[in-house]
Amino acid sequence: MEFHEFVEGMRRIGARHDELKRLIHTSGWQEFADFEDAPWYVLWYVIHARCGRIPELERIIARDPETAYEYASGVLRARFPQGEPAISRDPWRAYEYARCVVRGRWPDGEPIISAHPDWACLYAHYILRRRWPEAEPVIAQSPQWAYCYARDVIGGRWPEAEPRIAGHPWSACYYARDIIRGRWPEAEPVIARNPEAAYYYDQAVCRSTNLQRD
Repeated sequence: MEFHEFVEGMRRIGARHDELKRLIHTSGWQEFADFEDAPWYVLWYVIHARCGRIPELERIIARDPETAYEYASGVLRARFPQGEPAISRDPWRAYEYARCVVRGRWPDGEPIISAHPDWACLYAHYILRRRWPEAEPVIAQSPQWAYCYARDVIGGRWPEAEPRIAGHPWSACYYARDIIRGRWPEAEPVIARNPEAAYYYDQAVCRSTNLQRD
């Protein structure tokens, strides 16, 4: 019998958490070492037994970024210090932990977040609500996220990232439309090599600019 099957069986017959703990400790299931590499089984137990915090299982849950985050956000609904070292190794969970649990800036997670343009852009936009100079060199390497950073965080042109944005036809189209608000001659050779992007650029940028002038 697997651990999760045991817990589910006990839950179905209405065993309370204190009874589950007693059964676990008297039936050999106290050796949680069998599940050291399967923290999801343990988290599954905590969630489906509807028993709230279980300190004696937290050391296992804390080992995996995903289970540590889910435990903090879904069970504790508060910070989980024991799990923070694991969470800080995963950019997605680190960002979500700052947004949903810490509800603000989380310095411990910033090194991993700032190393990924997508999460760095979202962190600057929704958490810091300002520019994030330490992460800008990384964000500038992604045309799509550099455009989003210029639009959502800077609120205007971002010269340092324009060479990279100009090399991606769709990002260049959106940058011309939303940031420059007009034609972008430097990017037009690249845009022209993509028929769909070129058509969109002509319709959304060039013709719109001409109409405004008329």
